[in-house]
Amino acid sequence: MSDSTELERLPVLLLVDDDPAFNRVLGRALAQRGYQVLQAFGADDALSLARQHEPEFVVLDLNLAGESGLRLIQPLLSVNPDARILVLTGYASIVTAVDAVKLGATQYLAKPADLDAIIKALHSTDVEISDRAPDEPMSVDRLEWEHVQRVLAEHGGNVSSTARALKMHRRTLQRKLAKRPVKA
Repeated sequence: MSDSTELERLPVLLLVDDDPAFNRVLGRALAQRGYQVLQAFGADDALSLARQHEPEFVVLDLNLAGESGLRLIQPLLSVNPDARILVLTGYASIVTAVDAVKLGATQYLAKPADLDAIIKALHSTDVEISDRAPDEPMSVDRLEWEHVQRVLAEHGGNVSSTARALKMHRRTLQRKLAKRPVKA
C-alpha cells in the first residue's frame, strides 16, 4: 500500500489558527494521532482548502488576526454540512460559546486545551453545558468581559463598531480585548 493511499483513508482535519507556532505544533500532534491535517492561517486559506478537500473535522480559532472566526462556520458547513467544527479560543466567553453552537459548531473549548480534550471534543456528539447555577455570582470585571464579548459578537468582530456601540475609545477596547479573560 502506498503512502498516498494511506493518507486518503485518514480523516481530513482543517486547522485554522493565525498563530504559526501554535498551528504547527497542534497540526503535527493531530497528524501523529491519525488525521490528515490541512493548515490555514486565515479565512481565505481556510475556505480554499475546505473547498478542495471537504474536511470532516475543523479546529477553528475564534480570533483570526482581529477578525471573528465565527463568521467562517456557515461557509465551512456549506462546503461539508457534516463537518464537525470545534471552536478553540483563548478568549472564551459564554456569549461566544452560545453563538458558535447556534451557528453550527459542534464544540467549543477554551485554550489551553490538551490534545486529548481536543480529540474528545471533535468526536463527542454532546455539547456539555452545565445547567447548574454557579455557587458564586460573577465578578463585575467578568460581567464587563462577557458584555464586551457579546457586543463584539453582535458587530461581527469589528472592533471599531464595537467601540462606538460601547461608547468607548477604540484603543481602550483593544487593550481590554488583549487581556486574558477575567476569572468568574
